[in-house]
Amino acid sequence: MEENMAYNHKEIEPKWQRYWQKHETFKTVESEQKPKYYALDMFPYPSGQGLHVGHPEGYTATDIMSRMKRMQGYKVLHPMGWDAFGLPAEQYAMKTGNNPKDFTAHNIKNFKRQIQSLGFSYDWSREVNTTDPEYYKWTQWIFEQLYKKGLAYEKETLVNWAPDLMGGTVVANEEVVNGKTERGGFPVYRKPMKQWILKITAYADRLIDDLDLVDWPDSIKEMQKNWIGRSIGASVFFDVEDSDQKIEIFTTRADTLYGATYLVISPEHPLVDQLTTLESKAAVEEYKQAVATKSDLERTDLNKDKTGVFTGSYAVNPVNGKKIPIWIADYVLASYGTGAVMAVPAHDPRDYEFARKFKIDIVPVIGGGNLDEEAYTGDGPHINSGFLDGLNKQEAIDKMLDWLEEHGAGHKKVNYRLRDWVFSRQRYWGEPIPVIHWEDGETTLVPEDELPLRLPATDNIKPSGTGESPLANLEDWLNVVDENGRKGRRETNTMPQWAGSSWYFLRYVDPKNQNKIADEDLLKEWLPVDLYVGGAEHAVLHLLYARFWHKVLYDLGVVPTKEPFQKLVNQGMILGSNHEKMSKSKGNVVNPDDIVERFGADTLRLYEMFMGPLTESVAWSEEGLNGSRKWIERVWRLMIDDNNHLRDRITMINDHKLDLIYNQTVKKVTEDYENMRFNTAISQMMVFVNEAYKADALPMVYMEGLVKLLSPIVPHVAEEIWQIMGHEETITYEAWPTYDESKLVQDTVQVILQVNGKVRSKVEVEKDLDQAELEKIALADERIQQWTAEKDIKKVIVIPNKIVNIVAK
Repeated sequence: MEENMAYNHKEIEPKWQRYWQKHETFKTVESEQKPKYYALDMFPYPSGQGLHVGHPEGYTATDIMSRMKRMQGYKVLHPMGWDAFGLPAEQYAMKTGNNPKDFTAHNIKNFKRQIQSLGFSYDWSREVNTTDPEYYKWTQWIFEQLYKKGLAYEKETLVNWAPDLMGGTVVANEEVVNGKTERGGFPVYRKPMKQWILKITAYADRLIDDLDLVDWPDSIKEMQKNWIGRSIGASVFFDVEDSDQKIEIFTTRADTLYGATYLVISPEHPLVDQLTTLESKAAVEEYKQAVATKSDLERTDLNKDKTGVFTGSYAVNPVNGKKIPIWIADYVLASYGTGAVMAVPAHDPRDYEFARKFKIDIVPVIGGGNLDEEAYTGDGPHINSGFLDGLNKQEAIDKMLDWLEEHGAGHKKVNYRLRDWVFSRQRYWGEPIPVIHWEDGETTLVPEDELPLRLPATDNIKPSGTGESPLANLEDWLNVVDENGRKGRRETNTMPQWAGSSWYFLRYVDPKNQNKIADEDLLKEWLPVDLYVGGAEHAVLHLLYARFWHKVLYDLGVVPTKEPFQKLVNQGMILGSNHEKMSKSKGNVVNPDDIVERFGADTLRLYEMFMGPLTESVAWSEEGLNGSRKWIERVWRLMIDDNNHLRDRITMINDHKLDLIYNQTVKKVTEDYENMRFNTAISQMMVFVNEAYKADALPMVYMEGLVKLLSPIVPHVAEEIWQIMGHEETITYEAWPTYDESKLVQDTVQVILQVNGKVRSKVEVEKDLDQAELEKIALADERIQQWTAEKDIKKVIVIPNKIVNIVAK
């Protein structure tokens, strides 16, 4: 079979993987002399399904960068680890009676085997695992610092409670779809519960403003800004009629106050019961019940039918003294702003629909539009607005703000969409929160020198049924007594999966340190992360939480940089061959193990980089995979003969015929790699290989250069050819190829020779040859002499570097 004669991935790939492991080829060495490069992948959740072909796309990209940087003389930190706490392991354990720890360890082993089979240049001595007590000791330590700074607090808050999911647990807003849990489709209710909350809102401004310091895609920066949702506006106070109560609302358009014809408060607003009149009581109660199962995301959906109920009470518009009705509606959330809004139906589509439906007054205060058809949201002069009439938007806003402050009816205010981060989960498989609640009402932290507070091993991870986590079942662990005999109870909530992933990039810098998160000098040496690659699904929460923790640690003097990730790149998604997202249910999932077995890891790496731009989503294709394998074989055959020796036409002598294309290739591939345009870099190497096949002699130095350029993408093949070329050492630390600027210029040009305007010959001459010389060469050309024989040459027109036209009669 020809394959044994040629390139056999089943021998070559394991051979080099063993070599790298034995020699610790990719072990990061801290040294002052070299510039640093920290390339980071978003570490995976080790699921039961194992790796799928989407993972290696990002991992190959960071690997190419890491391998190139090593060859360019950088010290490189390129680590891998496991984001291993999480709901699926707990659900699986409950279903099968296994414990999540063993299940997770088994999955990690499988993931690691798969990742290692792809030849990534990770320094495995730095591997971290968020479920390792030596790791989560520091996750707990960070929580304690947050607590001491007043950034972690307990509060009764409305949560999404799913009583039927795992015996009752809280789910995040993002995990609720149509009033049901995303996992399992169980009903969700809003219920007040005591939770640990992190005060991320204290950092809202810095989380927006510091985005200017990083090189991230604009779309991701926008998503972060929108999530934080900073808006500058005004607080306005409305008196409640026949009462001493006031309702505070936030608005960005104080200039439209004359057009406010009703107020809407959230069903959870503390004043609802006081405002509800006897006549409205039954309707209000019924409405509150109906809203209880809806998540915030559903309630604020712009497309849904507007619902609401009148409380029976009225407020007084401060600017014109008019009496306006107070309604309750689910699209106003208790958690946003003040839980109350003023409605200006003439100029807001949602208020307009609501007012039309419930027959509430609509008063225009900005000229323009047709209110019989829709709300007018454009600009125009103010009308029906007393002292604001005729003013434009900004003038009117400023003037109204002055009026509100003067009359004690309001003031300027900055508002944020961002909510504080609910940090507790009623689950077993997570980091224990290091807090003790004492019988006398005091709450204390577990002393730092007693960390980690270990998650107790147990087979009993059934829900407690009270809404507490399964840890409430473990009496021995739960109950504590201090040295004075005071009884206490440990916190039973655990941290969310986001906790461990909010700081793991710091631990890679110094993963074995027993005394601190990481050594200060090492953090100074390696931070910030130079390149962070992962899926766009983490664009908001993970990145926001990690930036928040990093800023807290910066304020504490633990880390030296304001931002953790200098450059961020989101890889696209690899879709199934039917252009749909890969999923088990669709049967279009591709397992990398099969590809490595059939085609080899280098083929998979090359194919995933060649499919299209790294940041675009592309459909998987078996044909493309075959093409990539064939091209690797073509590169192999260019240099290696059937006996696995170097071909005779590889020579120490350079006839300079490949000078131009080689130097162009080094320049383009290097620039394309630096900009992560891997597909166009590969195309350029394909062009070079085609030219090399046409050449009689292949200069050794150019062939070595080609192998080096290829090595970051297809490292196993490159190592093998490098060895056959006679090198003893790995290619990993060889110098990256450079190009000669002078060779990028063509020394010769082709000049067209014409007789009476018709092309009769072509000639290769030195560039910028003078006209007299060109004329001599043209007249001496054999074919021209045939066409001009027995003719009288009238004149010769010479256009240097292009054409010589001989006029002959």
